[in-house]
Amino acid sequence: MQSVTDETRSNRTARLLIARLDALAQVASTLKGSEAERLVELASVATMHAVALETLHAEKAEEIWRDAHARHPQLPEVVVELPDQLAA
Repeated sequence: MQSVTDETRSNRTARLLIARLDALAQVASTLKGSEAERLVELASVATMHAVALETLHAEKAEEIWRDAHARHPQLPEVVVELPDQLAA
């Protein structure tokens, strides 16, 4: 059995986050504002966990979120800041 490298794991996590944000953006317009915000908040928490577990680099996570908001302006903005020890 072949082991998964850190880079492979990070790339997979990035693809999953991109897909999740794209899916969220598609349903955001059909939900109440608070419901859409809650789903985005949960995706933010999942992102923070991925960074904490070192399956995704903080810089890549920030880039993915920026790109998602550029592609999907309807995606609610939820500010979740990474703790200093994770953002470093």
